[in-house]
Amino acid sequence: MVPIPDEMNAWVVDRPGPMATGPLRYVRVPVLEPGPGEVLIKVEVCAVCRTDLHLTEGDLKPRRPRTVPGHEAVGRVVGGVRDGGLAVGTRVGVAWLRSTCGECRYCLRGAENLCPYSTYTGWDADGGYAEYLVAPEAYVYPLPEDHPAEKLAPLLCAGIIGYRSLVQANLPPGGRLGIYGFGASAHLTAQVAIAQGAAVHVLTRSEKARELALGLGAASARGAYDEPPEPLDSAILFAPVGELVPVALRALDRGGTLAVAGIHLTDIPSLDYERHLFQERVLRSVTANTREDGRAFLAFAADNALQVSTVPYDFADASDALSDLAADRVNGAAVLIMGG
Repeated sequence: MVPIPDEMNAWVVDRPGPMATGPLRYVRVPVLEPGPGEVLIKVEVCAVCRTDLHLTEGDLKPRRPRTVPGHEAVGRVVGGVRDGGLAVGTRVGVAWLRSTCGECRYCLRGAENLCPYSTYTGWDADGGYAEYLVAPEAYVYPLPEDHPAEKLAPLLCAGIIGYRSLVQANLPPGGRLGIYGFGASAHLTAQVAIAQGAAVHVLTRSEKARELALGLGAASARGAYDEPPEPLDSAILFAPVGELVPVALRALDRGGTLAVAGIHLTDIPSLDYERHLFQERVLRSVTANTREDGRAFLAFAADNALQVSTVPYDFADASDALSDLAADRVNGAAVLIMGG
């Protein structure tokens, strides 16, 4: 077994603010010891999520100083192994949901994503923008060996959250789905919906993203504020732009549902009841995910050949990856590749 060092390289959110101000800092920090029920993971790849950007820029209030962001990490178990648990060398994924209480009314009814005592990777505890990561064993996912880590990492948040958003959007069989914004999560969710027989209409400002959407099988791809070519049964808002909420609601057919997928959203303009909500249109948020969501999506991904579009960055270039994400220069999912 390879010796575990006392220190490691990591990125921390030093002073939250716009990426141009340099809010991330590259530092040396101690490698944490796994506690009871935890495993130590040597990180191979960590995907870059828009939530990481919200935390770094201060849109999402930090819960602790100098947090290591990142919650789509793929790596190998190297420590904290106990009888009956994950073996050393097991490939695993660490996702956004880090822990829940298991005892509240929400956990007991299967809605652990709503647990008031839930904690999150890269927000409440250090995440995957580091060479090593400690995580509760019960909340990591064993991953297959026959896929590149670069292609697995975006599944752990972009994929899982997109999957839950699709479920919450109440898309009927063979229905018409609108997707607003087309980044890491949306490009995976579109493929799930298409595989299930839906007609997917993508509405996003990026021309390259529209090209990607059509290449993946979308029925149409237009500008973010354009009307889709037909009324929508369901829609998912991935772009963190509150102004798009009334736009998407207007595009819904009677009884349609709009699911808002992000943890952060800019202010929503005033809604007109008759234009936006009447005829039983539904507006709902999506809050985190359950472990069952993760297991269901990863099983679906294993059975279906999802095309994961990634843009690789060296681990030392994490700040550049977030800057590119902020400027909409990433077509697909940015991923940090660890050296060594």
